[in-house]
Amino acid sequence: MNSNDGNERQPGPRRGAPVRMKDIARDLGLSTVTISKVLRGHPDIGEETRRRVLKRMEDLHYQPNFAARALITGRTWTVGLVVPDLLHPFFAQVAKALSAAIRGQGYSLIITSSEEDPELEQQEIEQLLARRVDVMVIASAQWTVESFRSIEEQRIPYILIDRRFAGLPANFVGVDDEAVGMLATNHLIEQGCRHIAHIRGPETSTALGRLEGFRRALAAHGFSALPEHIAPIGTSGDDRGEPGGYEVTQKLLATNPRPDGIFCFNDPIALGAMRAILDAGLRIPEDIAVVGCGNVLYSDFLRVPLSSIDQDSSAIGRHAAELALTLIAAKGPVRPTTTLVSPRLVVRASSLR
Repeated sequence: MNSNDGNERQPGPRRGAPVRMKDIARDLGLSTVTISKVLRGHPDIGEETRRRVLKRMEDLHYQPNFAARALITGRTWTVGLVVPDLLHPFFAQVAKALSAAIRGQGYSLIITSSEEDPELEQQEIEQLLARRVDVMVIASAQWTVESFRSIEEQRIPYILIDRRFAGLPANFVGVDDEAVGMLATNHLIEQGCRHIAHIRGPETSTALGRLEGFRRALAAHGFSALPEHIAPIGTSGDDRGEPGGYEVTQKLLATNPRPDGIFCFNDPIALGAMRAILDAGLRIPEDIAVVGCGNVLYSDFLRVPLSSIDQDSSAIGRHAAELALTLIAAKGPVRPTTTLVSPRLVVRASSLR
């Protein structure tokens, strides 16, 4: 008796031969078209059939021939991700969530880093285009929109994350950066700070949005920042991290009046700021309160736990994955959409007076 329920012992391929779709089809009494549809996640395949096919594939250690699938479907089943810094916790968490979300749909993630170098980013984009990724997700280090023209010319859909460009009609997933600046600054004001400084980021949408939120929050309370209390960070990767935060904070400590609160563009900068404050013999938060942005995983374990704005990087990754799969499945051009994740203030010892 042959019930074909997938539980009985089934004949497999010849010993030593690779497992093929037609081997799976023969074993289960199905057509190769059905097996192909299961691989592609086609909606007209019933759940019981899908379960049987996937179980048999697992039993036989079946590995799809991605080159053949690409020829048949016109897809490579890959998503390209370009980030400025692979080691930055924010981008690492975005990549993890993005990869997890697309993996269940049969897609793989190709990750590359631009090292905050616009020229290197363009080279990495060209490499991903050569690989014919199905969609590209980019946290760009570019200053202009010209690099996106080559992507558009090849009709590869793309999504900007974290950073966007004024006047470029592109899909975007990121945090509401004005809200980030307002949350951090309002909190410092509520803690009694009256001379609040901001260590701002480079000329990107994230930095500009957080600066605007900082200014709006101060204005709403009748305050304004001294020009010397808005301190720009450098352009290199080191400048934007802890070393840059340390150096800029040393200059802020020499201003008069000295800041009693500092809102930092990101958490690595905030770590440098706190080190400079402590090295100067000052107390955190009694003398100077500090708030960062990013809510990195180690914030709770610092000498002085860091208050930070949580950007919900995992949600950004998930939203980017959902949009990527939608763009891949679309039959034609899709109108660009913007998804903004709401930030959340996480209060710790560095600002709680």
